[in-house]
Amino acid sequence: MYQMTFFQMNKCKYWLIFIRFFVIFTIFITVKIIKKNDYTLASAFRDKYIELLKQHYYIGGMPEVVEMFIKNNDFKQARSIQKDILRAYDNDFSKHPPLEIIPRLKMVWNSIPSQLSRENKKFIYGAIKKGTRAKDFELAITWLKDAGVINKITRINNATLPLKGFEDIGTFKLYTVDIGLLCAMSGLDAHTIIKGNSIFTQYKSALTEQFVLQQLLNIKDIAIHYWTPDTGMAKVDFVVQIASDIIPIEVKTEENLKAKSLKSYCEKYKPKEAIRTSMSNYRKEENFINLPLYAIFMLNKMPD
Repeated sequence: MYQMTFFQMNKCKYWLIFIRFFVIFTIFITVKIIKKNDYTLASAFRDKYIELLKQHYYIGGMPEVVEMFIKNNDFKQARSIQKDILRAYDNDFSKHPPLEIIPRLKMVWNSIPSQLSRENKKFIYGAIKKGTRAKDFELAITWLKDAGVINKITRINNATLPLKGFEDIGTFKLYTVDIGLLCAMSGLDAHTIIKGNSIFTQYKSALTEQFVLQQLLNIKDIAIHYWTPDTGMAKVDFVVQIASDIIPIEVKTEENLKAKSLKSYCEKYKPKEAIRTSMSNYRKEENFINLPLYAIFMLNKMPD
């Protein structure tokens, strides 16, 4: 049985990003290829990269899960440990927060898989309980964020410097701290994640966004938001600021490179570079770059 307490777990957080997972399970030279931005050669290893990426979606990066999987390569045992971690979280949710917010805190936490299943993924208070408003859950969300078990990504409606100045703090998306825990919370089995399933379509985007966010969070001095205009249906999954650079990122689950929203954004803001990240190989078309999902950690080190 998993014994680590909530606050011990929070200190670990998400220590094993995909590149470290990658180093453990494949030949180190293939990692060096990506780090050298040699995407022509990297394409020869594409199938292996994607196989490991899908495994990582399921296993995640919680230390005890990864350590077991390294030793035993057992997906069922990995899920058992993930469930133990989630039970430990639930137990600690009942011990540490103020008593008056505990029920609402659990409602927020348990709603995250369904909140992310919607196309726009915006957090909706009424989806937790009919008739509820922001003030009913603000303290619960703040507690979860401060405890380090969720990531809160706010909307911007203007993608100019500084992004913080155009933050819509009342509109946001919530993600868990770990993609493996999100899979466990969602009840997704290893076969569905790794081999695919015809009915597993829309939820792929939730997992893929979760994965991309975790890689972005490991880039130093990065500010992360998402963009939607005040009118219209366009949305860009992530817009990041690194120093004085603002980079829009559209996340694709497979190899579809259509990006209507990203084009709409680019027409309005004329960014130096716009990123689509997907299962497809690296390619550059004017200022549009397709950066493979397995290389998104290289966002701030791309070739000129």
